Order: sequence, then C-alpha cells, then structure tokens
Amino acid sequence: MRLTSRGRYAVSAMVDLARHGADEPVCVAAVARRQGISPAYLERLFRQLRQQGLLHSTRGARGGYRLGRGVARITVSDVLSAVGESLDATACGSPDGCRDDERCGTHGLWAGLTRHVEGYLGAITLAELDTQPVAAPTTLKSA
Repeated sequence: MRLTSRGRYAVSAMVDLARHGADEPVCVAAVARRQGISPAYLERLFRQLRQQGLLHSTRGARGGYRLGRGVARITVSDVLSAVGESLDATACGSPDGCRDDERCGTHGLWAGLTRHVEGYLGAITLAELDTQPVAAPTTLKSA
C-alpha cells in the first residue's frame, strides 16, 4: 500500500470542488491554482473521476466541473479507487495467496491492515472533510 501524490491530489481537488462548486461548475485552472497542482495533471485526474461518475463536466465559457453526486455520498475511498490508488497492504495483492496459492506467515496481518484502512477511508465523506479536518481514530476495532 502506497498512497501517491495522485491520490492526495485527487482528494484535495474533490474537497476543493465541494467547497467552491455548489452553485456553478468550477474550471480546472481555478482548482489547480488553489491546490498548487498542474492544470494538465489535474485534467487527467478529473477525466478519471468523471469516468467513474464522481464528477460531471460542462463545456463552454461557463463550463467546468462539479461533483457527480452529493458530498455526503462520496467517500475518500471512492476518490482513491477512481484514480487507481490501491489500498492493499499485502505484498501479493491477492486475498488468496502470496506464492503458489499459499499464504505467507504475515498475510493475515497485512490483509487486516488493508481492511482497517479501507473501512476508515470508506467512512469519511467529502462532506466531513469540507466542514472540518478528520481526526485520527483513537483506537482501531476489528472489522
């Protein structure tokens, strides 16, 4: 599991749209400027997010992007998945086995971590990030 700048930028841009795109579409250049992201790179991320239904685009002089569904219905996990970020902490990337269909001794540990991370990021919506920073959980409970 490795969260790259692609995932971080996608989440930041989506929170920016949640804050600034309620009334009309927001142009890529405005989001890029506020978030310090290359407009060309952000356009590629937005294309992926649009293909997954998380964004809608409008063409023309007053065109731009807006969220594809309500802020309370888009999770951080949705955004990361849409841009191809993997949250899998296992070395093999498989729920079944690491080598020759056999699990290594630590497979369960990393699979459990993956479930916790997916559960945590799947429970945080853009609505929550728009209103306040999300605090780290104080304890992790088994899923």
